[in-house]
Amino acid sequence: MSTVWAIVVTHNRREMLRKCLAALAGQTRAPDRVLVVDNASTDDTAAMLARDHPDVDLLALAENEGGAGGFHEGMRRAHAGGAEWMWLMDDDTIARPEALDELLAAPARLAGPEPPTLLASRVVWRDGRLHPMNFPSPERARMERVVDGAQRGLMPLRFATFVSLLVHRGAVDRHGLPLKHFFIWSDDVEYTSRVVLSGEGAYLVPTSVALHDTATAHTWHSAPPGRFYYHVRNTLYMIRGVGRPRQDRMLRAWVLVSSTVDYLRANPSRASVAAVIRGLRDGLRPVPHPRPGAVAPAPPRRRLRRGGRRTTAARAERARRQSGA
Repeated sequence: MSTVWAIVVTHNRREMLRKCLAALAGQTRAPDRVLVVDNASTDDTAAMLARDHPDVDLLALAENEGGAGGFHEGMRRAHAGGAEWMWLMDDDTIARPEALDELLAAPARLAGPEPPTLLASRVVWRDGRLHPMNFPSPERARMERVVDGAQRGLMPLRFATFVSLLVHRGAVDRHGLPLKHFFIWSDDVEYTSRVVLSGEGAYLVPTSVALHDTATAHTWHSAPPGRFYYHVRNTLYMIRGVGRPRQDRMLRAWVLVSSTVDYLRANPSRASVAAVIRGLRDGLRPVPHPRPGAVAPAPPRRRLRRGGRRTTAARAERARRQSGA
């Protein structure tokens, strides 16, 4: 049977995390291990987990590395631990009881010799409609895959979000890990589109359902300027990404221009304009590029707790980083 690690990234949302973990415990096919990646929370998340969820692994980061850094480190840990599948989600993801079961059943519906690399749940908001931040983006270039998927009750995707996404370990073998420097927003789009552009399969599994339990059904347009900044900057990062085909770069450029114009029309303020300018400026600065397939060893400065025991990271490294040396 496939080994599945659920990876939950959290930051100062202890009560929301409780709901997420309760949903994982209620799965008809439970994950083999649950790893919570704590982005330096200050709300006693670690104490809650030790007290109420001793069977859950905790990877405590020394500083908040955002969703991108959290999934990067969580996937690194799970891959090194032998996971065949990594089930990714934020702490505000509430998976329906059959969600994982349905994801794992999907590869058997496909005729190919190789399993799909990415399997995504149908993500809804509280009213039952698709969450606008997690709309599935259907495959368009390979119509034979679209038709075959439709016959089997699956929808081929161009990309997916890290809200109840099942990732095969082969993705890490061949494409490395999500890019830490994205911090938040679009790190999932960058990673999953990079996998799909290589020719690997990604599918929406409509019978697998997860609630994205946000306060509102928000979109880019309703984001505060400080968050829209990351959309602008990270979309530029993708446009400049190594190995992306010209057509994909052009599509990202169109998305950047159209979404920015729409955002400024809906949010006409100095703060919005400043966020866009900063995003454009920072998105054009040099960034580290991943070497495809490279999975560097885990750094020693983090702490991993399992079964109530914790190993503390190297204090010297932390002090060096804090001092800026």
